Amino acid sequence: MAVFDKKAVDYDQWYESKLGRFADEVETKLAFSLFKPIPGMKILDVGCGTGNFSIKLVEKGCRVVGIDISEEMLEKAREKAKLKNLDIDFLNMDAYSMNFPDENFDGVFSMAAFEFFNEPQKVYDEMYRVLKQNGYLLIGTINRQSKWGKFYISKSSRENSIFRYAHFKSLDDLKSLNREKVIDSGECLFIPPDAKEEDINMEFERKFSCNKRGGFICVLWKKA
Repeated sequence: MAVFDKKAVDYDQWYESKLGRFADEVETKLAFSLFKPIPGMKILDVGCGTGNFSIKLVEKGCRVVGIDISEEMLEKAREKAKLKNLDIDFLNMDAYSMNFPDENFDGVFSMAAFEFFNEPQKVYDEMYRVLKQNGYLLIGTINRQSKWGKFYISKSSRENSIFRYAHFKSLDDLKSLNREKVIDSGECLFIPPDAKEEDINMEFERKFSCNKRGGFICVLWKKA
């Protein structure tokens, strides 16, 4: 999508804010509590954007290929990897029709990208196709059934951001992509998008988790 080319310049600014850093922290913690990277694993990062999770996976000892359709996003990802002296293959590729053979990766990973796929089942099937037997597939995305989902669906948010192109999912929506192979799932980011600065911490995250839906959800599948 050309809109992501335009957003590449300031896409990472969100992660420089206190709320953005906190969201990244809890989302990363949830993802890696479900999908446990092992050094040497060959992993595909689908919708890698500016490479945030590709870099995290490589720093855990994995070999990573990141794909995205935005060349501007990929250029940012390459710059960030080069600054860290990390070897990552970032490829411009359509997630609906991946140019990889069957059963090519030990793991397939997609964080904060799935809401932008108009045909999620088609992308999931491609991710599953390139995954090796006994490999793990993880998808993380914004939870439609949460305050974060409602915030991004609101008219003001959709008019002024890339989220006007998003199609948000519930936890059940994600699981329905392949119910038989689901082995685990989880939620995080329980603090609301309008949280006060002083409430952006793990204490309030735990407090809100008692009676709120997480703003971010992850589902893990195993190909077996």
